[in-house]
Amino acid sequence: QVQLVESGGGLVQPGGSLRLSCTASTDRFAINAMAWYRQAPGKERELVAAITSGDTSKYGDSAKGRFSISKDNSKNTMYLQMNNLKSDDAAGYYCGVGYDEDLDKYDYWGQGTQVTVSS
Repeated sequence: QVQLVESGGGLVQPGGSLRLSCTASTDRFAINAMAWYRQAPGKERELVAAITSGDTSKYGDSAKGRFSISKDNSKNTMYLQMNNLKSDDAAGYYCGVGYDEDLDKYDYWGQGTQVTVSS
């Protein structure tokens, strides 16, 4: 079983920054892939960014050039630094983690943290 703790969401003005964190607690197998997805009302869930324990990463088109994903393997924690936020970035952001070193496969999901971008 895996427990995920997400934090860092909130209200930010357009052009501002936020840093999201996701910490995974597991008592058995190692986590080898972590990702942030987001979903806004009326829209499909979309990839924001993902990273493996081997430091392979990928970004969704909306995140490229503005967001940066990183991790601390020793803490099973992933970070998402979001800069130059736009109103379109407002959404629920969900952390996913997986046992396989696969950027497209996740076994557990967090409850989500809300990001609101508004002046």
